[in-house]
Amino acid sequence: MARAAFAPAKVNLFLHVGAPGADGYHPICSLMAFADIGDRVSTFDAEALCLVVAGPFAADLAGDDDNLVMRAARALIAEVRRPVAPVGLSLQKLLPVASGLGGGSSDAGAALRLLRETFGLSLDNARLEALAAGLGSDGPACLWGAPAIVEGRGERLSLAPGLPPLDAVLVRAPVVVSTAAVYGRFDELGRFGDVARPVLPDAFEDAVDLAAWLSGQRNDLEAAAIAVEPEVGTVLETLANEPEALLARVSGSGGTCFALCASDMEAESLAERLEAMAPGWWVQRCRLGGPWPDPE
Repeated sequence: MARAAFAPAKVNLFLHVGAPGADGYHPICSLMAFADIGDRVSTFDAEALCLVVAGPFAADLAGDDDNLVMRAARALIAEVRRPVAPVGLSLQKLLPVASGLGGGSSDAGAALRLLRETFGLSLDNARLEALAAGLGSDGPACLWGAPAIVEGRGERLSLAPGLPPLDAVLVRAPVVVSTAAVYGRFDELGRFGDVARPVLPDAFEDAVDLAAWLSGQRNDLEAAAIAVEPEVGTVLETLANEPEALLARVSGSGGTCFALCASDMEAESLAERLEAMAPGWWVQRCRLGGPWPDPE
């Protein structure tokens, strides 16, 4: 029977990044939330493990062998060390690639959850999380798609404070922002942040309360992302100047910016105006939180 799993977009509400260690990795501290928009991974009958990619951003992905969905599937099969039935995987790619939304990691996480269920594997959550971590720093958080405080190299997850309903608008100019290039520029700039976890309340009352608290935090990769691709700065400045935006910020290593709004009405108004103002931009109104249910 065909099954499906949702792969939500990841948004870094804040992202603090420290100096690289001896291993070259940068420690982080981030509050991640997940959108109710994203990609979809599903199974179909096939004679051998394979991947079919469709959707508006399918052409921007690397070949099947390098796709994180296939890497996740192969890692899972290797982990269980026993034959499993052949299965085909379909990826509906609705999120832009290289956009700071953790799309690849979320796709991989959806594939891991989906295949564990499909094959009926007795693989506990800790082992599944370790597989996700091996596929990328965003892997563990994107595996579950639930709000989390993420630390270390991305492998340390803690419960996030209680989040109110968060209406937001995601905006990306038609540019590809290389994560490697952004981190390279970040190292050149040398503006490394403090990655100690900030003092957090148990819960935020509403979007206004959260936005006010987030204004005291930052995305340490923001300047580097804008230096690598100035169009990111254009999007950010545009959002910050719109009346509905309680807070505007770059997500992750750039590509996509987001604005938090006080309600769905404000988010809808902002999204409609941006679509008219800049038809070439990818603009999506969404709700942030998670985890979101898998499709039927």
